[in-house]
Amino acid sequence: MTAARITVNGNEAPIAPAAAHTTALDFLRERGLTGTKEGCAEGECGACSVLVARPGTDKPTDWVAVNACLIPVAALDGQEIVTSEGLATAGEAGTPGTLHPVQEEMAVRGGSQCGYCTPGFVCSMAAEYYRPGRCAHQDPADGTDPEHGPNGFDLHALSGNLCRCTGYRPIRDAAFAVGTPTEDDPLARRRELSPPEPAATAYSQDGSVFLRRSTLAETLRVLRERPEAVVVAGSTDWGVEVNIRSRRADCVIAVDRLPELRELRVGSDSVEIGAALTLTEIERRLDGRVPLLAELFPLFASRLIRNSATLGGNLGTGSPIGDSPPVLLALEASVVLADADGEREVPLSDYFTGYRQSVRRPGELIRAVRVPLPLSPVTAFHKIAKRRFDDISSVAVAFALDVEDGIVRKARIGLGGVAATPIRALSTEAALEGRPWTAETAEAAAPVLRAEGTPMDDHRASAAYRSAMLGQSLLKLYARTTEAVS
Repeated sequence: MTAARITVNGNEAPIAPAAAHTTALDFLRERGLTGTKEGCAEGECGACSVLVARPGTDKPTDWVAVNACLIPVAALDGQEIVTSEGLATAGEAGTPGTLHPVQEEMAVRGGSQCGYCTPGFVCSMAAEYYRPGRCAHQDPADGTDPEHGPNGFDLHALSGNLCRCTGYRPIRDAAFAVGTPTEDDPLARRRELSPPEPAATAYSQDGSVFLRRSTLAETLRVLRERPEAVVVAGSTDWGVEVNIRSRRADCVIAVDRLPELRELRVGSDSVEIGAALTLTEIERRLDGRVPLLAELFPLFASRLIRNSATLGGNLGTGSPIGDSPPVLLALEASVVLADADGEREVPLSDYFTGYRQSVRRPGELIRAVRVPLPLSPVTAFHKIAKRRFDDISSVAVAFALDVEDGIVRKARIGLGGVAATPIRALSTEAALEGRPWTAETAEAAAPVLRAEGTPMDDHRASAAYRSAMLGQSLLKLYARTTEAVS
């Protein structure tokens, strides 16, 4: 294995002597690239946003915006990143000191207030600027699509960026004014070439090691030898532990680039989603083929987080307030668990055993998530939180119903935030199945749903509020399905 190195703004740099837990943010700032800033160290503010060259959906390479505060720099071994300073030399003229088109629009429209958050906004905006397939939408001036500009800019690309000076209108104006990359734009041309191959990494400093193996079999052998190792993909959870709780690990094993964990297969009887595919990759590759997942994605954290977070990671943490488990429970999904001896498939309804606990054994990891087909036609995901986007659920409810000839033939309901684990609302499912899909049925089943789980009082919501939202969510589902039919 060669020495760990990273390409930053076109220049190679050794990762050593950074500690194995050092984030990309700290690595960059120590090298004078101070446009990348720390605002929250939790992936919530976007001040640390940088661009990474990743495998593309429509082109060989996509420029993807990620939170540098969460990713260990060792995880970027062999990779290419661009910071706000690098964008300044990647515009149309391609010469130092020339503003990138995104930077130019931010400047002329007053999108920079105090300037602290501006570089992060610029990097997130640049990722959308270079997104293949960006095309014009209806003019938001008529109020029909306020979240897309006439240039096709998706405002959700900035959902993970905060401006502490509340200068959102000029930032939005800048986003909706950017054009398309020119033919001589070096970052646009870079999309036509393959991204860097994942590097096999064994980076060690001060007794701690960061490992990335080339195959799943090699990874599982290492995991058998070191079952105490922390397994990471996007590091959106582990990065917070490192930054906020000062957690350290003797061994971290990265699985985010393993080919066996990055496959997506749509078969006749199931959809199999690799555990290391990011949520953004899943969203774009499925392209709405699983409507309940399509409802989930825009409400799951922010685009910056979705560019790194994975289903495997969200299930692996075992959090009772994760957004994907209720949806996957409603879809009757199962997880494929792998270790050095082979694989086993476990229904997700049997996977969680306690608070942040599961049936996953030491030395075992999640290889894939399987969603059986056909899908139920009546689906909905309701996330109750204090903010519309980029927030943690107080309650999450996912519905999947088969309604034939006006009768509920099958009901599957997944719940989050109301028990020590994500759960199925089994009593409510039984109260709906075999009954007509009417207002009377929904009203009769709503109290049953309110009684599901064991909700608690905490800083996000009271137990009474959580219970009330459960019942209300069923009434909301019925109202919306009848509106769609009428």
